[in-house]
Amino acid sequence: MHLPEYARIPDHTKGFKLFEVAVAELQPTQMCVGMAEVWNRQRDFREESPEERRRYLNRKPVPLVRNQLGHLWMVDRHHRLRALLEMVPTITTYGYVIDELTSNTREEALQALHNKGWLYLHDGRGNGPWPAKDLPATLLGLQDDPYRSLVWKLKQEGVIKPQPLIPYHEFRWGLWLRTRPMPPFSSKHLDPALPAARRLARSSAASHLAGWKGVDA
Repeated sequence: MHLPEYARIPDHTKGFKLFEVAVAELQPTQMCVGMAEVWNRQRDFREESPEERRRYLNRKPVPLVRNQLGHLWMVDRHHRLRALLEMVPTITTYGYVIDELTSNTREEALQALHNKGWLYLHDGRGNGPWPAKDLPATLLGLQDDPYRSLVWKLKQEGVIKPQPLIPYHEFRWGLWLRTRPMPPFSSKHLDPALPAARRLARSSAASHLAGWKGVDA
């Protein structure tokens, strides 16, 4: 399975203006998240004060696409903002607009996002791509993808190098791992799959994937 070509996500330090926005108003551009990462982020957020959390969100603003009606689609940060939205339904974050659309409708916005490779249209089982209209309208509608959780864990362990400007980098790894033999596992129980996943991620067969660190990783 292959994802379409993509435009890199512009970094917020390249002259973009940040603004505050309600997380509940942001529309996702993917169908699922790895819930292991969501739960881990919630544990971290619970240990922070509101001011520490605010500073963190200011350092990690969400890249947004905006249409003529002011509707916003988020191109990254789905996991941390899903985590926060579950904890605090009125939470706000900081964002920056990477593309101003000339259209008004959701259909036109999703087509523009698709043209840039900024949609992930596979579901939590890896099936897809589904029509863009099937994307949930809120972060709370995202499914769980255990393979996305698995790739997050590999990144945490340093097996895979982060690639923050590549859209859906972790899902690209997850789709590839789905094509390889793997024991049963879930986002709550990743351990059964970790030995095989580490071996596969370090193998030369994964060398075409961005973030591959080689056999000695």
